[in-house]
Parts: sequence; structure tokens; C-alpha cells
Amino acid sequence: MLSGVRVLDLTNVLAGPFAGYQLGLMGADVVKVEVPGSGDLARSLGGDAELSAEGLGVSFLAQNGGKRSLTLDLKNPAGREVFERLVREADVLLENFRPGVLARLGFPVERLRELNAGLVYCAVSGFGQTGPMRGRPAYDQIIQGLSGIMSVTGTPESAPTRTGFPIADTLGGYAAAFAISAALVKRARTGIGSYLDVSMLETAVAAMGWVVSDYLVAGRVPRAMGNENATSAPSGTFRTAAGDLNIAANKQEQYVELCRILDRPDLIDDVRFATRESRKAHRAELKAELERTLERETATHWDELLAGSGVPVAPVLTVEEALSLEQLSARELFHEVPMPDGRERSLRVLGSSVHVDGHPVAPTSRPPRLGEHTTEILTALGYTPTQIQALATKGAT
Repeated sequence: MLSGVRVLDLTNVLAGPFAGYQLGLMGADVVKVEVPGSGDLARSLGGDAELSAEGLGVSFLAQNGGKRSLTLDLKNPAGREVFERLVREADVLLENFRPGVLARLGFPVERLRELNAGLVYCAVSGFGQTGPMRGRPAYDQIIQGLSGIMSVTGTPESAPTRTGFPIADTLGGYAAAFAISAALVKRARTGIGSYLDVSMLETAVAAMGWVVSDYLVAGRVPRAMGNENATSAPSGTFRTAAGDLNIAANKQEQYVELCRILDRPDLIDDVRFATRESRKAHRAELKAELERTLERETATHWDELLAGSGVPVAPVLTVEEALSLEQLSARELFHEVPMPDGRERSLRVLGSSVHVDGHPVAPTSRPPRLGEHTTEILTALGYTPTQIQALATKGAT
């Protein structure tokens, strides 16, 4: 859907690269502009030390498939000249430097607009390009803590707790990819580009949805409730004879059906549990009653029994177990591409969570080696082999 769109991806580590990866999955030509000699910091991060030592860290491989790598030193005058040519021919510029860095390198918003009036320029940062915190460094954990996410994660005893994956980074990446796509629609209508200022902090707060709205609208202070759902009961995690089971019987008819299948009709008319509000008020007692029954069989047994009932239910899985779900395989979420270092084994990566016209979306090629496409990209810009060699000699690429 984004075929023909050229993205200059100057980003590092996760939020920005994740955004670029989503655009690439949708067909954009994503040119990853990396610092000569080192590249994206993610090239040295991940669970395989050998790959990290080779500049192919798992963290990099995970969200850079389908991209082309160009090394370019923006502190070098010759490198800046190349960058100007790139900007003139690009549709999107994506970066996640600290606010002001690109401007100090000679490319403020005004200069970028001079070079390309239709450019969609997206800057992703921890706190946004304005405000008193704009210059502070931020990683995912910092944003999780500042946004309030950690305060409502875990049990009352364990909170504040960080989520088990970098949710602020990935949410920021999704927000950037969505904003860029919207800006491209605007440009198609008007020919005018956009300057997009994506704040990871604001994205995290906005994504908390009801948790924030309960405070803004109803004045209720959010608190950590472990695996319980504040809006309903029974809605949470329940013990069984083997494994935990998530049940979310949020509607009255779902609660009635759950009690019927569990052969607990007594819980339907019990005054403590008869209505949604009364169940919330007595959630601990209701949980204990349900677990008395659920602990007679395994989570797998109850899942199979309840699966067709209309009651939302599923076992709590490990990551390894989740990745083996037949549902994910059937949807073709996982894709295999060659390893960048030429190894015989292939690289298994995630595609898009979106199907387009009934088909899964996958990266078009493997992640690039550092600077792998420098000559190819510069040649397409009009540089001759002699000029390309001169740029390398000057340390620009």
C-alpha cells in the first residue's frame, strides 16, 4: 500500500526503527541511514552475544528486515551534501534524536522544507520537541514510570512494576507510523508535507485509555489490581488444577452462562453476585467460589469446555507457548528470511499484525549489513564510482 514511498530512517534502537519497519511492511522503500563504523545501537543488543559482536544483534534483526542500509556522517560536510540530495528525493524523514540535534547538524524544519516542500518529517522523542522536559534523555522504562503505567501494573504489594516488554517504545513506533501514513494521505490531496512531533510520554498516557479517563472524568484514582479488571467481575486470572485461566465474563449473560457450565447455579441468584456492581463489590468472595470449582480440573480442560460458550476465556501462556499457537501459524505472523551474514540457517521474524486484502504482510528482504547498500543508493542519486570513492575517503560514508 505504500509502494513507491521513500523513507529515510535515521532512527536507533526501538521506537523509531519499529515505526520504519511497519512502514516497510506496508511496502515503503526504507533507507536506513546509519553512522559509519557503528550504525544503529541495536546492532549490538539482543540475546545472542555472537550476533551482537558481528553487528547483527537480535534487537536489530527484529525490526529492520526489508530496509536498505546507507552509512553517512552528518557531521561531515560531504555527508551533509549527500543528505540534502536524499531529502530532495524522499517522501518521509523519520528520526528519533534528542530534540534539536538534527537542527544543530544544519537541518532544522525550515531547511528541510526548503529542500522538499512535500516532505513528511517525523521526529520521535521521549517527551516531544517542546516543553520543559524536551531535552531529557528517555528510554522505555523512564516513560513507563512517568506515564503512570508502572503504578497500575502488578499487585497492590508489587506495584510499581515495569511491563515485561518495552511497551512505551512499541506504542511510540505505532503512533509514528500511523501519523506518517495520515500525513501521506494529506500530501496526496494537497501536495503539502507535514512536521510530526511524536511524544512517547503522551502516547503512553493516551494509550492507557479507561485508566486515565476514570480519573479525568470520574475522579477515581487508578491503582494496581494485579490480574483483576476494575470494570467488571468475574474478570481476571483464576487458579485451576494445573495452570491459570483468564476469564472475562463482563456481561450479565456471560456470567450466567459461566455459572451454568461450571454447574454453579447457586452463584447466579446469590445476592452478592446478582448484578455487575454487586459482583465488583464482592469480587474476592466470587473469585474464591469460582476457584473452588475450577481447581477440580486443568486450565486446558476448562478452556475446551468454555471455548464455544460465548464466555471470553483462555489459558495464561508463556511466550514460548504463545508462539506455538496454531492461530498465529494459521495467520502467518511468522516469516523466514535469510541471515545477513550468509549463514545457512534462516532468520524467523514477525510480520505485520494486519492482513491486507486477505493476505499476511511480510518483510520483502532480510535485514541489511551495515552500509550494505551505500554504493547502490549513491549511484541512484547520480554519484559516479569516483565520487563514491571520494566520499568514503573523506569519511563521509
